[in-house]
Amino acid sequence: MQQTKRYTLALLALLGWFAVIAQFCLMMVNSQLPAGETIIRFFSFFTVQSNILTAAGCTALLLKPGGFFSRASVQAALLLYILIVALVYNVILRFLWAPQGMQWLVDELLHAAVPLLYLAYWLIFAPKRELAWKQAPSWLLYPLAYMVFVIIRGAFSGFYPYPFIDVVQLDYPKALQNAALILVLFLFTGALIMAVGKALGKRPLLKSSPVKL
Repeated sequence: MQQTKRYTLALLALLGWFAVIAQFCLMMVNSQLPAGETIIRFFSFFTVQSNILTAAGCTALLLKPGGFFSRASVQAALLLYILIVALVYNVILRFLWAPQGMQWLVDELLHAAVPLLYLAYWLIFAPKRELAWKQAPSWLLYPLAYMVFVIIRGAFSGFYPYPFIDVVQLDYPKALQNAALILVLFLFTGALIMAVGKALGKRPLLKSSPVKL
């Protein structure tokens, strides 16, 4: 079981870092903007940030089990962020463009393969007994800070990474309303993850049966 867990973490880390690095290279090659602005825009996508966090967490668990990323609350928070990436993209954004070639592959890794594989990892291997409802509100701090950052920077740069918070196209009332709805989605999904985690955490631990000779 432990070996399967390590293989899963290794696969997640490999796919995650490959997808993030490949996406960075694609943006740098295809962008007409100055390199500095392209880099800032690359790291402004919640998809990129969440995949980096997931890949970093899996890498840390492989190299140093028992550290920060081994906490039940941290692993559940990572699941929340990467699941929102998959939900928002596949429900809202997928049909707005049709990537081809390497961009298609990277797109599927970032928005489907990594989220689904991390969900499977969390359901099977992640610790859940230490989860507590009081931890859930802290999971919203990161997406809230992200929304504030994107809207403030967009006011100066005119760039918004996602169309549903594009103030230029929607004006502030609609963009802020959409941002609030996304935060509600975070809240609902986080509560669902917590409920599932606490239910799974109540299951008795498997004990090895003595071998009879």
